[in-house]
Amino acid sequence: MRARPSRQANGFTIVEILVVVAIVGLLAAILIPSFNRMKRSAQSTLCVGKLREIGIALNTYFLDHGSTFPTLVAARESREEDNPAIDTVLLDYVVDEYAFQCPSDHMGIFEKTGSSYFWNSLINGQKTANMDMLGLTDKASGIPIASDKENFHEHVGDGVNMLYADGHVLRELQFIVEEP
Repeated sequence: MRARPSRQANGFTIVEILVVVAIVGLLAAILIPSFNRMKRSAQSTLCVGKLREIGIALNTYFLDHGSTFPTLVAARESREEDNPAIDTVLLDYVVDEYAFQCPSDHMGIFEKTGSSYFWNSLINGQKTANMDMLGLTDKASGIPIASDKENFHEHVGDGVNMLYADGHVLRELQFIVEEP
């Protein structure tokens, strides 16, 4: 009797291929949403950095203008408007015009208006030593200077980033009250 030669498998079976495809699909389903959340969170953090950069630019502006806040419009509808705005007056004090663009601004607000941020016009022309905004006089940590124009960061807590007079940046939660 002759022994039959053993047959060696040279490829994968269909079951093995299906198992590998299922595992890859499962990993993609888990990792892609996590990656997207991480990306949006990083963009929100970069936005906080941009607002801090605006705060530093404002402090440099104070050195040149006797510690007096500039008189600016809260926001412009278009870059074409000839109004003093945050992105025009503080432009000489930042690295470039993109300091006024929130990385999460996917609505094109920066491109249209020149800034992703609002200016608090209630502090226009005030001296830093004796600020007063609606009765807040001794709490620079409670006086907002600039904030996101839109809720760009709804994925990380439904709030806007806000720069305060003491230089800190905080995410403020927005509460939406629904009518019954």
